[in-house]
Order: sequence, then structure tokens, then C-alpha cells
Amino acid sequence: MKLSSETKIHELLGMYPFLLEFLAGYNPKFALLRNKAMRATMGRMASLSMVAAMGNMPLNILLKDLAEEIKKHTGEKIEISFSQPAITGEEKKERLKEIIRDLHEGKDFAEVKKSFDLLMEKIEPTEIAALEEQLIREGMPAEEIQRLCDLHVSLFKGALESQGPVNAPPGHPVHTYMAENEVFSGIIMEFNSLIARLGENRSTDNYSCLKDAFKETLAKLARIEIHYQRKENQLFPFLEKHGITGPSQVMWGIHDEVRGYLKEAAKAIEKADLSAIIDIGARLTRTMVEMIYKENSILFPMALETLEKKEWLEIRRGEDEIGYVFVTPGTEWGREDEGLGKAEGTHIAELLNLDTGALTREQVNLILTHLPVEISFVDENDQVRFYSETPERIFPRSPGVIGRKVQNCHPPKSLHVVQRILDAFRSGEKDSADFWIQSKGKFILIRYFAVRDKEGHYKGTIEVTQDITAIHALEGERRLLDWEK
Repeated sequence: MKLSSETKIHELLGMYPFLLEFLAGYNPKFALLRNKAMRATMGRMASLSMVAAMGNMPLNILLKDLAEEIKKHTGEKIEISFSQPAITGEEKKERLKEIIRDLHEGKDFAEVKKSFDLLMEKIEPTEIAALEEQLIREGMPAEEIQRLCDLHVSLFKGALESQGPVNAPPGHPVHTYMAENEVFSGIIMEFNSLIARLGENRSTDNYSCLKDAFKETLAKLARIEIHYQRKENQLFPFLEKHGITGPSQVMWGIHDEVRGYLKEAAKAIEKADLSAIIDIGARLTRTMVEMIYKENSILFPMALETLEKKEWLEIRRGEDEIGYVFVTPGTEWGREDEGLGKAEGTHIAELLNLDTGALTREQVNLILTHLPVEISFVDENDQVRFYSETPERIFPRSPGVIGRKVQNCHPPKSLHVVQRILDAFRSGEKDSADFWIQSKGKFILIRYFAVRDKEGHYKGTIEVTQDITAIHALEGERRLLDWEK
């Protein structure tokens, strides 16, 4: 074993598990390594140079002490390699400029990619986005920097083709996610090509020729919504059961960034705002590419290490309700029943005695699924306990949401509103809250009601969502039955 500034914590702890407690007690800031989620996420990417920087200590001292600890436990003599000093932020930026310049001058893509790959070895891939933003602020045109996105995609496509450490058979949720990512990588390259063509010739005539292609390709990119919804409603809830909440909190926020960029890009295309198309398009595809990287290199390997097969089967069973995009899950995995399917012949015939009547379980289910509204119930502990499975849902739901904290079912930007409602209901300050929005041509009413027992104790919250487009348009009166219209 050779220790260097580039040695990854994940690799080191895999070879020498006893170093976990050594590091956790070595520096107070390293105690985070005891957190399994932290090791599975940042630990995969963090090098010893990054760890030393996090602990505000000299790298050479850390390497020396680690080598001595390994020798004490195993007798193994560890070689320490002080690799060339890390390049400075200014050097990184200059190298990135050189790569962009080479692309602009039409140098061979494969040759430029070699330079890009070498740069990626020296810095974390996620640093590229920050450097790009810095170059934009310094005046470099966004369409020039956009050329880098194809290098990102090319790099990730190579990783996808080799699969690396991620091994999931067709039909497994991770295989489906990664197959979708590969398709989206290709679409991103199509969109980047359009941006480059527009950047080279911003004439009205050129844009007229490109507009339909822009709209069609953007519509393909917008289908990432289905991919993100499966993550938010199926994968994240199961990770949260293992105490891994970071991905849902961080990634959901990035999902919303992508959603915002998609809307802004669509408006820019309709208004023929060429500068906005180039700028927003650059932000959109860079953000999508970075998310693909984070999913394939961090989220999915971590999830495979964390979740058991039974949990993956439950995730797979709930995915069909949300759907897929561009790919169809394979059949080699995930169709095993293993007792997770809906049991047959388990209808409860006995009546449920209610305050004003009695119904069978089947009747209760039928009533709830035939109401012209979507209903969700959150108990007094803020856990989702029920949602009505209506034929056409306004907002996606899947079985993975059951038992999940409702706070984790909303994007970070709206969490404060959710918490404000729950707190007001729990304290008795309020009993209801109403919202209405317009989405995809529909007028949607969303209402929240506090649920209390006969003594007035808070027992939970009901969310009722309804498409009231037709109701909102009503005028005058209708007093007679008219089924002909």
C-alpha cells in the first residue's frame, strides 16, 4: 500500500477498517467519518489531501501518522508518496481556459479530451462547475464554456459503458436509472450542439432554422422529470430509513434548479431571446451533467451498499406507478415475488363499524379512489400513513412514501411552509390552509385540514388536492339533468 495525497478515504478504510476509529479520534472534525452515510457519499470522493484540509492540518503529518498506525496493527511498512503539489485555483482556471481555447480553435476532440481527463485527475469533477461560473463572471461567453459540457458527457458516457464498480442487472432500479442517464447524456450533447451553432451565428434566419430543433430537444430534456420523481418518491424514502438524508435534501434542491432552467429555457425559445437561450441552456445542461455524475459515482454505489434486496424489490414494485423515460426495465431482475406482492384472497369481508354506518375494507378503498380528489394523510408524528390511489394523479405518489416523514416529501424551498402549517395545526392556532396554483393548463386547489379527536387533540393532517379547472369556469346555473353535453 502506498499513501499519497490522492489516496481516497473509501479505499483506505476498505483495506484497513481499524483506521476508522483512529481517524475519528485523531481530529474532532474527522468524527464525521463514523457516520455511515458520510463515508458512503463524501468518503468515496474525499482524498487524504482533502481530509487534511478539512482538519486544518499538514498533509505530511497525517500521512506519517496513518503509516505508523497501519504498521502498528499489521506490521506492514507503508510507503509514503508526496505527489506533486496540488495545483492552485488560478492554475486550474488557466488550464480550463486552455481547454476551451483548444475547442474553439477546432482541435481534435479526442486530443482535447485527454487534456480534460488529466485536469479531472487533479481536481474533483464538481469543481469544474464552480470554475466555469467564475470564467463567466470574468466575461467569457457562456457558449464557449458550454463546449466543455460535451467533454463532461463524453467522460461520463465512458464511465457508463464500463459500468465501473456499479453492478446492477437489467430490471434493477439502479440499472434503469443509469440507462436513462446514458440516453440523457446523448440528448444533452444534441442540445449543446444547437447552442454552439446558435452562438456562431445569432442571426434571425439561423434561429428560425434551429427553433424547432431547440423545442424538440428541450422537450426530451424535460422528461428528466420522471427520472427525478422516481428518485424523490421511491429511492430517497428507503435511504432515509437508513438515516441517509443528505442526498434527498441536496439533490432535490438541484432537481428544482433543473426544473426552473427548463421553464426559463422554454420561455426564452418562444421569445426568441438568443442570449437567454445560450446562457440558460448552458446552465441547464451543466447542472444536468453534474447530477448525472453525482448519481452514477456517488448516489447509486452508496445505495447499492446500503439497501437490501428486499428493499430494492419494494422500490422496483412501486416504480411502475411513476413510470420510466426512454427505457423499459429489463426482466432479468426484480420480478421475484418474495412475499412482496399483493396477497390474493385476503379481502376482509367483515364490516368496519363507523360512527354513522359500516363498510367493508373494499368499500372504503373504492370510495376513496372514486372521489374526485386526491387525499393524503399524515399522522400526529408527521409520518405519511395513506394516500388515495386515484386513476390519474395530479401529483405523483408511490408506496415508498408510506412511513416517510412528510418534511422529506417536499423540496427544500417549500419545507418552511410545510413546517409552518404543521406547527400551526399542532398548536391549535389554525385548522386549515388553502393554496391554488396553475399547472399545465389546469387550475389546482390544494387544501390542508387539521384532524383532531373528540377531545381536540391533534391527530394529523389531511391534504386534499383537486383539479377545479371546470369548476373554476362555471357561470350561471344548472338546475336540470343534462347528460347530452
